[in-house]
Amino acid sequence: MAKINGAQILLRALKEEGVDTIFGYPGGAVIDIFDVMAREFSDVFKFILVRHEQAAVHAADGYARATGKPGICLVTSGPGGTNTVTGLATAYMDSIPVVVFTGQVPTPLIGNDAFQEADIVGITRPCTKHNYLVSNVEELARTIKEAFIISSTGRPGPVLVDLPKDVVQAKAEFEYPRTVELSTYKPTVKAHIPSIKRAADLIAEAERPVIYAGGGVITAGAHEELRALAEMTGFPVTMTLMGLGCFPGTHPLSLGMLGMHGTYRANMAVNHSDLLLAVGARFDDRVTGRVEGFAPEAKIIHIDIDPTSIQKNIGVEVPIVADARNALGKLIEALKKKGCSKANRDRLKTWHAQLTVWRNEQRLRFDRTSETIKPQYVVEKLYELTAGRAIISTEVGQNQMWAAQYYLFDQPRTLLTSGGLGTMGYGFPAAIGAQVAFPDKLVIDIAGDGSIQMNIQELATVAQYKLPIKIAILNNGYLGMVRQWQERFYDNVYAHTDMMAAPDFVKLAEAYGALGLRATTTAEVEPTIKKALETDGPVVIDFVVEREEGVYPMVPAGASITNMILV
Repeated sequence: MAKINGAQILLRALKEEGVDTIFGYPGGAVIDIFDVMAREFSDVFKFILVRHEQAAVHAADGYARATGKPGICLVTSGPGGTNTVTGLATAYMDSIPVVVFTGQVPTPLIGNDAFQEADIVGITRPCTKHNYLVSNVEELARTIKEAFIISSTGRPGPVLVDLPKDVVQAKAEFEYPRTVELSTYKPTVKAHIPSIKRAADLIAEAERPVIYAGGGVITAGAHEELRALAEMTGFPVTMTLMGLGCFPGTHPLSLGMLGMHGTYRANMAVNHSDLLLAVGARFDDRVTGRVEGFAPEAKIIHIDIDPTSIQKNIGVEVPIVADARNALGKLIEALKKKGCSKANRDRLKTWHAQLTVWRNEQRLRFDRTSETIKPQYVVEKLYELTAGRAIISTEVGQNQMWAAQYYLFDQPRTLLTSGGLGTMGYGFPAAIGAQVAFPDKLVIDIAGDGSIQMNIQELATVAQYKLPIKIAILNNGYLGMVRQWQERFYDNVYAHTDMMAAPDFVKLAEAYGALGLRATTTAEVEPTIKKALETDGPVVIDFVVEREEGVYPMVPAGASITNMILV
């Protein structure tokens, strides 16, 4: 068998894994890989040249969230690698399968402060699921196989593979393993049947139940099982930010999002529940508020593939370590055997009546008579005019919460947002990843005027690849969420949150070859959105919105989730 170099081995391995798209940025340490890609693999991979390596990882992340397949990123050494850290941390916090390949200086120079050298393995160890420094070309193929297995199984996450230049240039025979055994890595996928039976017993007895669903439902592809369980039992469903879309937002059993900016009825339901079935969620602080006051009367069943997430923040009665799809399927079978579905629905009539009272007491609302644009109205109109069928990415802050509240997601993998890390600048490159994955789908980035400037340079990427992404900027001239906290808790001292010295987004869009539009009154919102949706290419829409509009409900830090500020 003829020997080939490390660059060829890498790209053949990626082909074996079914990779079709790579996001990245070239440089000296990876120049051999880019050369082989251009000469031998131009018809295999679509390479997307971003304008910043952070955006490359976010784009790979968005691709992964939208498709369910690992997103792939290739960058050079030194600053190329260090620029990926925020993207890696974002994917790590949200359990997104991303594989990042970084160039590295030749092996003999490692540790000698060579030009563009950085200990990227050491730097990224806290924010990757695993990482590798490949020291021998003979190990390269197996390492890549391991990276894909680790990234996409169990609780998914980012994996980094560091490639010294001499390893990339060295030669070896190519034999790609069909699978590899990892003795210390064996995720538990199948649910423990006695635990399933205990969970079924609690479900059969519950009078005030709530299903609390997170992003793990989407990762596991368990949305159909979740819906089947909810409809069979009559249990209402509330979702985390990461879980939006795992259960239809328009379904009668949907309570919407819970937590710091969740709906009134979702937070009240969780607080008064006697049973909480948590699926693929990690009880993070934005959901629980004050831990001691979270679901004080509830017995808790927790299904999660990551054993370290169970009992970590909240004590539970029935822990089930398993893939969510497998566990929910087994739970449905157990409940059918008990014949308790009709009895459950009959017993829950009083509970559903109470949920209706809470819904009617405090609905999501804003001033609909204002001539000044309300940001909630923009999101509501986007939902209406897209019939809820767009893939929505968001930046982070008020824009993110308004999107979560007013755009109802009926399908999984249609909301791309940074949950755990809260990364400003995530949404636009994530939209690029989704649009590349699905060129015929409508992709919209709902942004703030602060967040969009974090990766605004990617307008050049959009222009180069003719990606018809629509960017809806809710422009209030502030770092809005920080300003809202300053208003509520810091005596209206708006310390360094004024962003009025901003670019003209319409002219900026035009400079990059995109269409720029602006709306300054409520009456202009709908026709402006329609024009954007009718345009084939990329569009930037500058919605000049009410400057001091807040996101409500709002739970203050350290308070119980029932202690909501409502206006």
